[in-house]
Amino acid sequence: MAKIIWAVTGGLILIALLGSIISIYNMLIMLKHNIAKAWSNIDVLLKQRLDELGKLVDVCKIYMKYEQETLQKVISLRSLISNAGGINERLQAEGALAGALKTLFAVAENYPDLKADNNFAQLRQRISALENEIADRREFYNESVNLYNIKIAQIPTVLLARPLGYQPSPLFEIPEAERENPKLAF
Repeated sequence: MAKIIWAVTGGLILIALLGSIISIYNMLIMLKHNIAKAWSNIDVLLKQRLDELGKLVDVCKIYMKYEQETLQKVISLRSLISNAGGINERLQAEGALAGALKTLFAVAENYPDLKADNNFAQLRQRISALENEIADRREFYNESVNLYNIKIAQIPTVLLARPLGYQPSPLFEIPEAERENPKLAF
């Protein structure tokens, strides 16, 4: 009778352990896919911003003949983003582009004809709206990454995550240099 009780107890423990492993694995999969979905949502907006940015640069070129350095920086960052390989490269390039856009908009304030141009105003408004959407999606992405990174470091999940090769994901951060307000010389 004792052997039967031990066998049943051992079987129940094994089933509970297996259930826990399956539950942890499924949770890891869900968290990983949430990060991929969040990045994909950001990526859609970043693509829209890149498309709109090309139009904005074309409009600005007409007016800003003497601000080639600012325009060239935006153009080169746009190209860099298009050619970026992994998420880390894209995150860095996108952060730099956000700073360059601030500078471009600040420089544009010195050009009354440009500010009055309807195309410029519409494109600026569209890009500003996209920037706000990107900020919202970036917050969701970072929250997803944070939950995932915490979970793969916690016990007992770490016991399954490490052998399966789960690694921390990078947060979407703006480089320190890009956090400063653009300085303009008049």
